[in-house]
Amino acid sequence: MNEIDPAELSIEAVDLWMNQWLLLTSGSSDDYNMMTVAWGSVGYMWEKPFAQVVVRPQRHTRGFMDRSETFTLCAFPEKYRADLNIMGTISGSDGDKLGHTDFTIKPSKIVAPPSYNEANLILECQTIYRQDMDPDGFIDQKIHDIYEAKDYHRIYFGEILAAFHEK
Repeated sequence: MNEIDPAELSIEAVDLWMNQWLLLTSGSSDDYNMMTVAWGSVGYMWEKPFAQVVVRPQRHTRGFMDRSETFTLCAFPEKYRADLNIMGTISGSDGDKLGHTDFTIKPSKIVAPPSYNEANLILECQTIYRQDMDPDGFIDQKIHDIYEAKDYHRIYFGEILAAFHEK
């Protein structure tokens, strides 16, 4: 993996979120949880490169995101799609979901939660903003249909402190 200055990070953002998915991990080096995320963004705001993720209230990872100041986002080659699907459907509150995959953890360079040896992109982030979505802000009324249970996401912005990419 090559380290990249986060200010020079160049990715195909829509493809990354829509087609590849990412593994969000939060917590500490020995107490963490992860989940697959497919909604988010990467960009520049508040004079910082950032990654933005959203987590619904019922997800076990949300408690880790609220208690921790940092998180990692990892992308993987296509051969790990089934593992990402497992990470998005099994809850960490039910046991060791990592054990159901071929993923292996490794220490992150700067942040507390781990990264993954199999990742081809790693973003290490520090949370700089979070807020619950306000349904009154939805201009497109079709978005309401996504939230039949009124379980609106919490939005997290993380400054990208370190980035690694496999070329």
